[in-house]
Amino acid sequence: MTKITAPDGTPLSPLCFGAMQFGGTADEAASQGMYDACRAAGVTFFDTAHVYTGGTSETFLGRFVRDERDSLIIATKASYTGGAGRDNILTSLDESRSRMGLDTVDVLYMHRWDGGTPLEETFGTLAGLKDRGTIRHIAVSNYAAWQVMKAQAVAATFDLRIEMMQPMYSLVKRQAEVEIFPMAQDQDIDIVPYSPLGGGLLTGKYASGDTGRLSTDDRYAARYGQDWMHRAAVDLSALASEAGMHPATLAVAWAMRHPAVTAPIISARSAAQLAPSLAALSVTLDDDLYARTTALSPTPPPATDRLEEA
Repeated sequence: MTKITAPDGTPLSPLCFGAMQFGGTADEAASQGMYDACRAAGVTFFDTAHVYTGGTSETFLGRFVRDERDSLIIATKASYTGGAGRDNILTSLDESRSRMGLDTVDVLYMHRWDGGTPLEETFGTLAGLKDRGTIRHIAVSNYAAWQVMKAQAVAATFDLRIEMMQPMYSLVKRQAEVEIFPMAQDQDIDIVPYSPLGGGLLTGKYASGDTGRLSTDDRYAARYGQDWMHRAAVDLSALASEAGMHPATLAVAWAMRHPAVTAPIISARSAAQLAPSLAALSVTLDDDLYARTTALSPTPPPATDRLEEA
């Protein structure tokens, strides 16, 4: 169970809202609507990043949380651009806090691995920020399991530890099950996976001819471009219909069900689009439905590739 709470002790919710679309595909009114829908559903955990929408994401989120800040967990990320050196971390975090109007950030992620900066510099900087109360918890995003363990060893020399991480995880992206999830469970690291809807693929909208990131962003088209992924999305829609729920609800509930997962990150462009993901909060998959959903995609082999031991 996570040890991370809001400043006033409010628990972390089982879903996290990702504000990546604030100020991008979602204008301020749509962003406010999604924030309000999350709060009405009991979401207490909100995620953004220094690079999202040129800073507008952080600005909007800071504005929305102002009146109830101490009962929420606010996470942002640094070092997607510019590296994980001391100056870049301090400069970007100061800008992030200014945008959000926050003295303290609850969770600060290193947005991605930086092999060019000594880990001692990165985690020494983070230790200083935590000691000063500028950040409360340390996290990483997009790290491989070996990178987390290498960083964790260095963090320990500063009496610091990585407490949370963000890997990609969905029914069609299950690589995290191989090494990241077992490592996180062993190290007591919270898993907050992003893209549980597979870039929107698992909502069923592409099979019905709608457009979205997969049709407008080459990166997402490549990430989810394999035929078996699209077949899995079609099969998921059929199974969700049989179970009486939206495919997005089943996809998010499936990600929530894994014992290593703390809180999947959900997002959308509007409150209406967000509603099926939020509905997963009221769904508990039984063993049969979880197994049938899991069977729609290939289970990745164990890290040793000894299939007889799987």
